[in-house]
Amino acid sequence: MRKERLICVEKPSTPPNFIKNIIEEDLRSGKVKEVVTRFPPEPNGYLHIGHAKAIWIDFTLADEFHGRTNLRFDDTNPAKEETEYVNSIKEDVKWLGYEWEELRFASDYFEEMYKRAVLLIKKGKAYVDDQSAEQIRETRGTLTEPGTNSPYRDRSVEENLKLFEDMRAGKYQNGEKVLRAKIDMASPNINLRDPVLYRISHTHHHNTGDTWCIYPMYAYAHPLEDAIEGVTHSLCSLEFEDQRPLYDWVVAECEMEHTPHQYEFGRLNLAQTVTSKRKLKLLVDERHVDGWDDPRMPTISGMRRRGFTPEAIRNFVYETGISKAYGEIDLPVLEHFVREDLKLKAPRTMAVIDPLKVVITNYPEGQVEMLEAENNSENPDMGSRQIPFSREIYIERDDFMEDPPSKYFRLFPGNEVRLKHAYFIKCNEVIKDAEGNVVEIHCTYDPETKSGTGFTGRKVKGTIHWVEANQAVPAEFRLYEPLISVEKVLEDEEDGEEKTFLDQLNPNSLVIAEGFVEPEMKEAKPQDKFQFFRHGYFNVDPKFSEPGRPVFNRVVSLKSSFQLPKKG
Repeated sequence: MRKERLICVEKPSTPPNFIKNIIEEDLRSGKVKEVVTRFPPEPNGYLHIGHAKAIWIDFTLADEFHGRTNLRFDDTNPAKEETEYVNSIKEDVKWLGYEWEELRFASDYFEEMYKRAVLLIKKGKAYVDDQSAEQIRETRGTLTEPGTNSPYRDRSVEENLKLFEDMRAGKYQNGEKVLRAKIDMASPNINLRDPVLYRISHTHHHNTGDTWCIYPMYAYAHPLEDAIEGVTHSLCSLEFEDQRPLYDWVVAECEMEHTPHQYEFGRLNLAQTVTSKRKLKLLVDERHVDGWDDPRMPTISGMRRRGFTPEAIRNFVYETGISKAYGEIDLPVLEHFVREDLKLKAPRTMAVIDPLKVVITNYPEGQVEMLEAENNSENPDMGSRQIPFSREIYIERDDFMEDPPSKYFRLFPGNEVRLKHAYFIKCNEVIKDAEGNVVEIHCTYDPETKSGTGFTGRKVKGTIHWVEANQAVPAEFRLYEPLISVEKVLEDEEDGEEKTFLDQLNPNSLVIAEGFVEPEMKEAKPQDKFQFFRHGYFNVDPKFSEPGRPVFNRVVSLKSSFQLPKKG
């Protein structure tokens, strides 16, 4: 009996799309009895936001039609793959709310793939080539010119079988020989011009150890994996569209019992976001970021550490839909869904990020009173809390100006403001250091203006937040901006001249501030989320927070100009 799968999507189904139409017709016609999909990442890096869409498509479409989805690692390139990446991918898929039917590895099928390659050789459909990778590239031709046959293309079946067996036995060095398909060097589709099927790599494999020294290429292995697993709808992004004829050729010529079909969709791209694993790895290796889970990274683990929720990500990819179109989505769209998810979940509290001390001179020394504060005005079920108030408090430095411009309604000499959840205070005196910097301000309060008592006297135009100074908890705040400073990420130039996207990194993508939070925040746990009055939504960092001294990552600011278009 199949185990129950934990498909936890916010929406009951995918929106109308061309893949859903295909599946419905396949089921109606009897072409397919059960929908089987797979999510097939290569374990050569961490998953990113683009993968979140692929995961959602694979799992949700299968679940919608009561099918099943496997998690399969395409681990055919041991030089770039690690167990660390395998573990991170499994964690990310589960965190997003999905559970796979079976866990598979391409390396589980290496013996079967080898046998199918031998079959191709026996059929005269594959040959061993002694040309170097560079020579193969040079003779492949262009979009307007056909390729040139390899001088080794007409080796006999017997010679090819012996050479391929010797390749497996480790008798040759890396790059000395490859196995190529024999298709058509004049094909208008360059992918069919005798593509390489196997290469030699004396590299330890994370799953098979040193059993193999030849490894199948992705374009050969992937269709075989789908066929072996009984995949019905092999879903991938548009860049694989030109490889579909090779996919079909491999399945047919290898005489697979099951015939899967490949369908392509437009991938998810975010402005000011790099999703190339090679580029992301470069950021990690050169320490431009704090690992793959740096909150500035577009990785699933980075977004989780920053404070994004799986519900927000799922709702975001749902709204992007499934189509053949290639497009780029602005970052504020993703941030909108994060806000929408957190606004009813995150308790509201007060934090001072750039503190300025205020002494309330007419408040009794040594007295501390507890004031009532609601936890979330949009969600009454979250209740309220008690916050301390005394003679000394901290406010934000930019909530005070000694010489303010017109229409500045916060605190300045002679002006009165309301303290959130507390009293009116009026600035009377400014204390400066020897350099003329404001270090403290003295105010008086009006005890008749206590919040929540029904005071209906004079009005003030400004309300500012604060924390009581003596019980405030020291905290670190990490404020993030996009990692890339421009809308379009540069691609590396060809011809060996390296011009990387590193020149586009935003030097202000991380700003660290030291301030204070309310006393109860001393008990905040990693991944707890809060809305700080005026500052935004914050998440307790699971990596750097310490007991009694939390570190907060700003997830998103409070406001955005983006709004979903009205439907209907």
